[in-house]
Amino acid sequence: MNFTSPRRKFARAAVAGLALIGLLSACGGSGDDASSGSSGPVTLPFWGWANGQEAVVKAFNASHKDVKLKYTKVTDQLTMQKQLTNAVKAGNAPCLVQNTAEYVTTWVSQGALADITTYVEPSKDKFNAGSWAGAQVQGKIYGVPTSSAPAFTIYRTDIFEKYGLKPPATWDDFIAAGKVLKKHGIKITNYAGEDPSTLEVLAMQAGAHWYAIDGNSWKVNFQDEGTLKAAKVIQEIIDNDLNSKLSFADYAAVQRNYDKGGTATRQISTWQMAGMVQNFTKSNGQWALSPWPTFQGEAAKTPAGTNQSGGVTLVTKQCKNQRQAAEAALWMSTNTGAVKTMASPETGNGVMPALADSNAYIAEAISSKLLGKNYEPAKKVVTDSLATVTTDWTFGPNWTAMFTELQSGWAKVMNKEQKVTDLLAHMQKWTVDDLKSRGINVKG
Repeated sequence: MNFTSPRRKFARAAVAGLALIGLLSACGGSGDDASSGSSGPVTLPFWGWANGQEAVVKAFNASHKDVKLKYTKVTDQLTMQKQLTNAVKAGNAPCLVQNTAEYVTTWVSQGALADITTYVEPSKDKFNAGSWAGAQVQGKIYGVPTSSAPAFTIYRTDIFEKYGLKPPATWDDFIAAGKVLKKHGIKITNYAGEDPSTLEVLAMQAGAHWYAIDGNSWKVNFQDEGTLKAAKVIQEIIDNDLNSKLSFADYAAVQRNYDKGGTATRQISTWQMAGMVQNFTKSNGQWALSPWPTFQGEAAKTPAGTNQSGGVTLVTKQCKNQRQAAEAALWMSTNTGAVKTMASPETGNGVMPALADSNAYIAEAISSKLLGKNYEPAKKVVTDSLATVTTDWTFGPNWTAMFTELQSGWAKVMNKEQKVTDLLAHMQKWTVDDLKSRGINVKG
């Protein structure tokens, strides 16, 4: 929610004509050690966009004699998907690719990724359950987790104190606080018209499953109980005009709005705090963290999808040195120096590691400048969030195409041209039809 999300605009990748084995295309890799007999070190092309990766690659190369990484910085997540699509088609995909969990199933369905289970399964216990789940499809591992996405609310303490409000514990509390703030010209949240991740993460939290595997078919359900529960919350916020409607196309304007008190809360993860630190000039020290709101009467549950989804370093099927690539990816995700570099908002992206013991990095991933006296209490909020993350969400094989369609309908919801439930009914039919058109077995 309230994210910068250019990756959401990634155009649908063509997967028609897939030679399916079960639910997905053939996924195994057979390119391991193809150049093991050649002289000199093995060179592994690595594409990524995150701050700090050049430093990590430099450290890897300095500490490894027989394997070297050749890093290419891609502009962003959107550009990555497009360039990888072209590279796969041309037969010259890099060995290692930075990506996020939501795209793994799509790339597997296109036969682009190598099954590296044999090489990384022994390291499973080094990673937290949510991050590990994001790197696999049908029990096979296609990459190494790089980051977690603890999710929480960040709110303006001065505004909440001024109007006698407490940080919302439930979504009902959130709406009630929004109605109070509205009287004073302040919005409780921001819904960007191009970013329907709000709907996704609330549905995930409510126990929804838009995609599920049912025997040899995909099951699609955009109208289950959890999704409708999420839709009700979102619709009430929109109907009561409790949300700002600022597009992240003007990122600076969104940040100024938060800084000046036009919008009082965000549901975010640690990496999004970096943008606030870099852009705020008025409100530093006046922000605090509170747990992600729950649905009334339910236990805490943190969504793990969309911009909350963990990062992953993928190994491509075209890589001729898959074992070395998998081992290099493991090093980047577990080496203490590499992890610290990426966790810091100053040297990296401010992301939480995917490690099982990632609590040790919380202090570096949140900002004392932004939080002020609320910095120490914030550590527990992040720790608790990591312990309640969702692990049973499945990204479908046409996720990118589906999300592009969802974006179009979301804009109409924001403009009050249709209800959230109208959008969900459309997405149910559209997604089933789209999967069928790709020759993928589907129920729904």
